[in-house]
Formats: sequence, C-alpha cells, structure tokens
Amino acid sequence: MRGGEDIDPGRRNALMTAKILDGRAFADTTRARVAEHVTRLRNDHGLVPGLAVVLVGEDPASQVYVRSKGRKTREAGMESFEHLLPADTPEGDLLALVERLNADPAVHGILVQLPLPDHVDAARVLDAISPAKDVDGFHVLNVGRLGTGQGAMVPCTPLGCLMLLRDHLGDMSGLDAVILGRSNIVGKPMAQLLLAENCTVTIAHSRTRDLDALVRRADILVAAVGRPGMVPGGWVKPGATVLDVGINRLPAEEEGGKTRLVGDVDFASAAEVAGAITPVPGGVGPMTIACLLANTVAACCRINGLRPPEGLTP
Repeated sequence: MRGGEDIDPGRRNALMTAKILDGRAFADTTRARVAEHVTRLRNDHGLVPGLAVVLVGEDPASQVYVRSKGRKTREAGMESFEHLLPADTPEGDLLALVERLNADPAVHGILVQLPLPDHVDAARVLDAISPAKDVDGFHVLNVGRLGTGQGAMVPCTPLGCLMLLRDHLGDMSGLDAVILGRSNIVGKPMAQLLLAENCTVTIAHSRTRDLDALVRRADILVAAVGRPGMVPGGWVKPGATVLDVGINRLPAEEEGGKTRLVGDVDFASAAEVAGAITPVPGGVGPMTIACLLANTVAACCRINGLRPPEGLTP
C-alpha cells in the first residue's frame, strides 16, 4: 500500500499537513549547547572533553562519517583523536589500542566505527571499551543500566529521537508508542527511553501479526527497520508523531542522477495524516552526531565527578 489511496474514506476528514520536525536545525542548537558546556568545563575546571574515533578499513561512507565527526568535535571546542587503521589490522592490535584509549586521561569518549572487518569480533571489541567512555552506549553494562533505569550512556540515535520528542510533545505520559524494529542500536534502547517517559510501549518486528492495525494505534511511531516506504499513510494514526529512522538508498529516478535517500515511512502520504513527522534526509540523522558530542561531554563530567549537563542526557 502506497500513497494516499489506502486511507479509508472514514479517515479522510482527519487529513492534515504534518509539522516537519527539522533535525538539522535541532542538531545545530544541540551542538551550540554542547559548545557552551565545553567552554564552561574548560574555564571552570580546566577540562577539555576528548573523543577518540577508531576506523578499521577504507569504507568510503565510513571515512566521510568519521571526518564529519572529527570536524564537528573540533567545532564544539573538544579534542578529536582519529585512529585510521588498515583493514587487515589484527584483532589483538585493535584491542590493544582500545586499552590504551581506556587509560588515556585526555580521552573521555571512545567510538569504534562499525561495521568492522569479518576477521574481528565486534562484540569483543565493543565490550573492551570502558563503560565510562562508551559514548555509543553499546557496552553490556550500559545496556543493563539503561534497562534498569540507572544513569547510562544511551545510543546516540535513540537519544536524538528522545530529544526531538521531548521538544515537540513535552509530557509523554500515557501515550501509546510503537517501535518498528528490535535492534540493539535503535529499537530496544528506544523502548527503554519511552518507558522511562511513562509511555505504553510496543516493539513490532518481522513476526508481528496485524502490523498495520498495531501501527494505527500509535500516538508515537518510531520506524527503524531499513525497508524503504514500508509504512504508508494509511497506517498512521491522525495526529501521530512519526520519527523515521530509516536511511535507504534507492536508484536515481533519472539515468545518470544521484541515488535517493528515503526513509521507512512513505513521507508524502504520512505527512497528510500525522501531526508531526521527520523527513529523510534532515530528520533524525543529523541528531546522531550531535548526541555523540553530548555523550562525550556527559562522560567527561562523570569521569571527573561532575554532574552532566541537564537537557543533553536522558
């Protein structure tokens, strides 16, 4: 089902034009707030937050992403440490680097860019990162702390989603939230964050029955499945807030054109029904790096016995 033709006649009176949640503008504001806290840490405590990013291999997309992280880290007044390793780097050498970064007092956040080469055990590498410096929020101790409602590093994309939702909705108590996707990176941590906001949360996945009926109940819909246009407007509850985490590359519509980025939600039809929606690109994506910087500042504060800045952590 695609476009507006799958919206039943009884719902057409509820059609509206959704508010576009501008992730780029919100990310700019978030990075500016991070920079303010970095200045405060330097002036009041002599601290400069430092982020170390490790890239193994020469994947072009990952290289662009790492360069962008480094540039925005420096723009916020933080230290950026980039470690670019060959694709054939032995796992032992990578683990040794992580241990050096764990012990380095100038480094407060460590991010190992995924995916890693096949010969490297990604889980082993991620678990070797000190939980206090795990700004990606992937370490099992941070996952457990998040699940039990304790202070934890939260994966950057769900944290960005939470910030957007808080800004748009304020109090979310009692709202029905449906999350499409059960990944450790987005789906599961997003569910924990929304539970902490007193939402009623359902995680849907490939085995979920009557998925369209389930999605139609959602006051908050977070789509993170990696299937372009999976959610048509007819699945969206009128007035719902829709966060589209999907980033899917499709062939250009014209020969010789560039590939197109689309989300997991059919934007055109969903925007006619939703109360608010994130575009792709320009929605959730820009928040990821902004939240990485926020997590690094929070890590610097915690490591040095200071309270993390309000509004930049859950």
